[in-house]
Amino acid sequence: MPSEAATAATAAPASARFLIAQGTLLAFVAGYVDVVGFAALFGLFTAHVTGNFVMIGLELAGSGQGVLAKLLALPMFVVAVAATKLAVTALTRRGVAPLRPLLLVQAVLLLAFMAAGLLALPIQSPDAPATIVVGLIGVAAMGVQNAKARIVLSEHAPTTIMTGNTTQIVIDVVELLSPGATQKDVARTRLRKMVPPLAGFAIGAVLGALAFATLSFWCVLQPVGILVALAVMQR
Repeated sequence: MPSEAATAATAAPASARFLIAQGTLLAFVAGYVDVVGFAALFGLFTAHVTGNFVMIGLELAGSGQGVLAKLLALPMFVVAVAATKLAVTALTRRGVAPLRPLLLVQAVLLLAFMAAGLLALPIQSPDAPATIVVGLIGVAAMGVQNAKARIVLSEHAPTTIMTGNTTQIVIDVVELLSPGATQKDVARTRLRKMVPPLAGFAIGAVLGALAFATLSFWCVLQPVGILVALAVMQR
């Protein structure tokens, strides 16, 4: 029979691989949903709230349409993050691991985002109440993912905003290519952690755009399925 040490050594790499795969899938979801929101809702970012400030500036300098939804995205994002933090605290006090409930909550919010989007079709005005509601539900869903990444999945690379990941990847690649560099092992470890989510986000963005062009809001079923599958797989 294998010793406890051997069993632990086998389980550790498997656990590390699962964490990387999970982070990659969550990044895929973020890229996918962000592109669907951007394409369907006149440039609204659901996962990348900072981008909405850029769009507000562009729209104020132009037609001014769609500003309200982007302004409301920030308080909705704040509410989603705060609610997630409170939920994690309450679940932890009860001895319940919070990741599975948070994954399921995000899946439910994305289903609501899909349903609201289908009911709002055809979406012709960025300032229509139905358009704004659809956008805010999407922002709430991705606010849960942003908070979840910070509070529960801090060992993951970021899954919603890739600027920091890209910066660190470039730094680590330069470190690996530099003669006499002393942090190559650290750089390799970090690259294994950060490159897959970056790739997942990029693939999600491309597939999200293609899927929305073909299936409209029905395409959101794919990230919902990923979240449910991850929830089922939690130990």
